Amino acid sequence: MSRLARHGWCVATALLVPWLVLAAPAPLTLAGVPPAWPVLWLLPWALVDGPLSGALAGVGLGLVLDGLQLGPITQIPALGLLGWWWGRLGRQGPPIERSFNLGLLALLGTALLGGSLILQRLLLGSWVPGEGPPSPALHTWLAQTLLTALLAPLLCSLQLLLWRQQAQGGRS
Repeated sequence: MSRLARHGWCVATALLVPWLVLAAPAPLTLAGVPPAWPVLWLLPWALVDGPLSGALAGVGLGLVLDGLQLGPITQIPALGLLGWWWGRLGRQGPPIERSFNLGLLALLGTALLGGSLILQRLLLGSWVPGEGPPSPALHTWLAQTLLTALLAPLLCSLQLLLWRQQAQGGRS
């Protein structure tokens, strides 16, 4: 069992992600686009708990979020890959603590997640590149990437501090 999963309230914070996706608080949007809430939750989790726990948390979060929407497009592969990658980064070298690093990792993660969704739309034929510019998809991708990167230093650093304390202290 992972260090963070021993604390029930840490796992329960994952339930905030679908709620925030559905609620889409207006003050936390950019041009009507919310941040990538799964990225903002998964990044500190994987950095603290490692690659296996990060990948499993990403897949689980992807399953829950895919259940909220209709259609064949899925977030599971991208979130699982991000959880594994960030978990490896958290295990190797010095701990990631700087706000700039968290913002950059969130920017890259959101770009990868949005890019995988756009690629799936292309492969499934629901959007054809020759039929005009994909401005709504690109607008959403760029706005979500920028907003997530701007929110990550604040939100992820708070979660990172709290979860590292919980993982090391063993208190519940």
